[in-house]
Amino acid sequence: MKSIKQFTIAVIILIFIQCQQNPSSVLDYRWSEERAWEWHKENGWMVGTNFNPSTSINQLEFWQEDTYDPETIERELDWSAELGMNMHRVYLHNLLWDQDSIGFLKRIENYLEISESKGIKTLLVLLDDVWHPIPKLGKQPEPIPFVHNSGWVQAPGSEILGDSLRHGEVKNYIKGIISHFSRDERVIGWDLYNEPDNVAPPDPRYPGRGPEVEKKHIYSLSLIKKVFYWAREVNPSQPMTVGLWKDPETWISIDSLSAIDRFVISNSDVISFHAYGNLEETRKKIEDLEQFKRPLLCTEYLARGQENTFQKILPIFKEKEIAAVNWGFVAGKTNTVFPWSSWDEKFDSLPKIWHHDIYLPDKTPFDQEEIDFLKEILIK
Repeated sequence: MKSIKQFTIAVIILIFIQCQQNPSSVLDYRWSEERAWEWHKENGWMVGTNFNPSTSINQLEFWQEDTYDPETIERELDWSAELGMNMHRVYLHNLLWDQDSIGFLKRIENYLEISESKGIKTLLVLLDDVWHPIPKLGKQPEPIPFVHNSGWVQAPGSEILGDSLRHGEVKNYIKGIISHFSRDERVIGWDLYNEPDNVAPPDPRYPGRGPEVEKKHIYSLSLIKKVFYWAREVNPSQPMTVGLWKDPETWISIDSLSAIDRFVISNSDVISFHAYGNLEETRKKIEDLEQFKRPLLCTEYLARGQENTFQKILPIFKEKEIAAVNWGFVAGKTNTVFPWSSWDEKFDSLPKIWHHDIYLPDKTPFDQEEIDFLKEILIK
């Protein structure tokens, strides 16, 4: 009897110790500040672009078997490596997993092989609330001439996002992709959800686009919480983040932020943000975010017409060792050389000042002085 009692006590003690050692919730797997800064130290200053090959109008055309374009990818990654870039941000899509998960993984593997051969690591983006609410597999539409990003699609899209009972349909995608690459050193991190609660304005040029989700912020927050939970269950070796993209007056008081931003800041291993303002606005944003004492990544910037240029913005990112990922590399089907105002204002030729992007498909740069500057700051 005594031995049974002692055994029972020993089991209880072991359970208690285990409970003390393990997180009470998968969300408690958030990295410590120390681990986040160790990751930052290991990888150094990272600079690159939001990479989408010039032959693809969106994430689906990038990755579908019929339109995956390794020749263009290799050529354009060569050009970015020549500039000294060492990390790119790349978008995936849940429909590609549903269509052919094995083929999708093989194409991601191929992309990572090409990228690694150029000395470039990858930050993978899993979901996105931007632009067309109803994504569809198959042949993608041709770009609307002179219109910024006319064919980009949301992931998972309004039909799933706006029905919380369907959120679980992306669980296998989230866990499958992260599990496959969870220990892959070519993948630098996980950007789980781009610009949550970004609402696409109605536009008569897209009569079949479908409606946005009403009260989108509620559903986006609900899905973000689930995605973090599923990702933490995998517990990858790379950090997780969701970017802060709206522009409050300040991020000093976390209590004054939206529910989405509060959750994102409290659960991201490293803090990412978008910065399309001028130098003063960008500097203020950095100062506000430094209070959270974690490495910072600017995952979108470069809006030349708004005084957000490489020459003005990159030096402060380098000084602060903030990872810098501009939007766009080779101008192509996304038409992101045209400004956001092209949604309302008519253009009939290439703008004098490009909004995003660095090269034309024949490698003509927006400005050779800009190319010289990039090589100077990134290589020398």
